[in-house]
Amino acid sequence: AGKAASPGTAVLLVTANVGSLFDDPETLQKNWLREFYQVVHTHKPHFMALHCQEFGGKNYEASMSHVDKFVKELLSSDAMKEYSRARVYLDENFRSQEHFTALGSFYFLHESLKNIYQFDFKAKKYKKVTGKEIYSDTLESTPMLEKEKFPQDYFPECKWSRKGFIRTRWCVADCAFDLVNIHLFHDASNLVAWETSPSVYSGIRHKALGYVLDRIIDQRFEKVSYFVFGDFNFRLDSKSVVETLCTKATVQTVRAADTNEVVKLVFRESDNDRKVMLQLEKKLFDYFNQEVFHDNNGTALLEFDKELSVFKDRLYELDISFPPSYPYSEESGQGQRYMNTRCPAWCDRVLMSPSARELILKSESEEKVVTYDHIGPNVCMGDHKPVFLAFRIAPGAGKPHAHVHKCCVV
Repeated sequence: AGKAASPGTAVLLVTANVGSLFDDPETLQKNWLREFYQVVHTHKPHFMALHCQEFGGKNYEASMSHVDKFVKELLSSDAMKEYSRARVYLDENFRSQEHFTALGSFYFLHESLKNIYQFDFKAKKYKKVTGKEIYSDTLESTPMLEKEKFPQDYFPECKWSRKGFIRTRWCVADCAFDLVNIHLFHDASNLVAWETSPSVYSGIRHKALGYVLDRIIDQRFEKVSYFVFGDFNFRLDSKSVVETLCTKATVQTVRAADTNEVVKLVFRESDNDRKVMLQLEKKLFDYFNQEVFHDNNGTALLEFDKELSVFKDRLYELDISFPPSYPYSEESGQGQRYMNTRCPAWCDRVLMSPSARELILKSESEEKVVTYDHIGPNVCMGDHKPVFLAFRIAPGAGKPHAHVHKCCVV
């Protein structure tokens, strides 16, 4: 894997909320896998991590057979035949409401990759990775990962939230790092999100993400670099976006007859025949001009993407140059169209610690070595487009710590 001109270990990190793939597996999974394999083929990683959220879809029990098929396909397809070792961790324990996160973490190792180790959190030792193994059902008892579901009181509006995280630790080319698969809380209502800036939901996400970051650098284990990638459910600052999109609009408030509760806001142009610009309901964000989310990949809206700023000293992200990753239409022929349920936003991200940023090889040649992008821009991939980061770990990047990891390897 990789050309001789590019030294170092090629790494591919992918995050994908795959919930809708299990509603229409025949069409959507085929498209999704084809586009995913294309990215693998383009970047030829030695080490690859795929973090899935909502694995198995909304109704896990009904889609168990589709889940098995999807996993088998990933592990045995022609496109992946050079990946001779794999670890798969699927949280399938859907009957346990207090533990179930619906997260799935896949790790693939290219046959050319020598000496790769995974950390055993119970034994506090690295173990050499051989063969292909799948763990599911009771991940709680697997020492090779840490898994937590966020406490119920973090998001009381949602009775059976599946939000949480899974952490694994790896040592590749003498470089140790944590990979965290994360799913944070969504916006339950567009109307509530619009009320304050920042919204009440962004505060909930902030609390949950802070909890995860504190957890992965606590005193129990040696500190290493970390990559956190998943569905953060980050949203644009609703109040600012609406005020910008509807600068000269007048607002009509529609209330429920029985409770007097606000159920709809209608923004109309002050002139121009009072044309409706935006309709806002709990689960409706119907803006008349979708082009604004596509023009120049929606980058004009990035100024409203503020949720990460709270963590600016702890988390780094490469520049975003792809359109909002959610909520795309789930109609198989509508690869670029957004649904009008939510304001489009960059929910799916790959973030890293300051020290992880240093690991990423800065190329001295003109060749672009680091890529941060989305998958399947023109194809229906479900309501989320997967997002990936491809980079190389420089030879010797982990050398200052190499002796630490060598001596604790089993």
